[in-house]
Amino acid sequence: MLAVSNKLTVADLPDSAIRGKRALVRVDFNVPLDEHRRVSDDTRIRAALPTLEYLAEHGARVIVLSHLGRPKGKPELKYSLEPVSRHLAGLTKRRVRFVETTDTDEAMKATLSLPEGEILLLENTRYLGGEESNDERLARALARLGDFYVNDAFGAAHRAHASTEGVAHHLKPAVAGFLMEKELRDLGRALADPERPFVAVLGGAKISGKIDVIEQLLPKVDRLLIGGAMACTFFRAMGLETGKSLVEDDRVSMAKDLLARAGDKLVLPSDAVVAPSMEAGGHARTVARDAIPADQAMLDIGPRSVEAFAQEITAARTVIWNGPMGVFETKPFDEGTRRIAEAVAAATDQGATTIVGGGDSAAAVAQMGLEDRMSHVSTGGGASLEFLEGKPLPGVAVLDDARG
Repeated sequence: MLAVSNKLTVADLPDSAIRGKRALVRVDFNVPLDEHRRVSDDTRIRAALPTLEYLAEHGARVIVLSHLGRPKGKPELKYSLEPVSRHLAGLTKRRVRFVETTDTDEAMKATLSLPEGEILLLENTRYLGGEESNDERLARALARLGDFYVNDAFGAAHRAHASTEGVAHHLKPAVAGFLMEKELRDLGRALADPERPFVAVLGGAKISGKIDVIEQLLPKVDRLLIGGAMACTFFRAMGLETGKSLVEDDRVSMAKDLLARAGDKLVLPSDAVVAPSMEAGGHARTVARDAIPADQAMLDIGPRSVEAFAQEITAARTVIWNGPMGVFETKPFDEGTRRIAEAVAAATDQGATTIVGGGDSAAAVAQMGLEDRMSHVSTGGGASLEFLEGKPLPGVAVLDDARG
């Protein structure tokens, strides 16, 4: 497991390596914008502020890189970071400048003329054709925009892109920011030395996306609670009727094998909230897991399952949660996810260490206003999953090692 303890961080840099220098900081400002192109959730921006403020306070000229959305290697107005720069300016007392390009002479001149203690946000890295292919030429060009490199984009650390991995080969020192450090430390500590009971809660639509996580967690946890549509693939493996529920037929034998190996560690829902479709919430009802009608789909875990899961969670000392229990964006299928979020918050209140993976789980927790009652809410869904799977994160592996 890759820990941040063997990587240099911004705090390890001497003042002489920061003051007056251009700090090229990769952040994850891939945030949602509303119909007026205003930032509607600034969690990721706020999470990066400690690193940006620290660098500015120590006299760096702070140059910020990020992606936004999937513009496919060419400019698209709806993916411009200009609204993000305006929002960032409202969160800091530092002057924030914005340049509508990244890999250009204009961007280079802006980095060189930037006064100490100010912040410059460059345009969307995914406007650049070689970003996602980790093009060597682009990585070298990006490296010329700074005097040292800081990766604080945990949410993009599992991608070997030019701005997350390639650039760090050509710009040294290359260190972790405070958010990256916190993400790796908290996730790593929970996995390496968990206080017991250790309970993992996995949900979401597909078992295929979580197979490696299940394999990694199964030997470590005391209980592995499975919710969401992925539970239906296990139901099929048990020979149960799953109706119109989402089932991955090609994963049924794998689910059967997991059930045989896991014993009582793996806990499945005992009941389900079913309906003919997501749009037919008014027809939702609760049935036992062995009584799912052939013309209906499981869209949430049922109240008995919620109660059983909540008891396991509130009795735990370490909890990792990744994935919703149902279609939490649509009432009444949000109840299971809401109750699990409340149980995780209650466990935190009782002194447990609670880690919420990014993505839908983090979105659900934010929607319910429970972020402050979790030990750690990750800013990266895909990155946290790959970390939990035990995979090295390219954007971290490339950073400078600390001297032992």
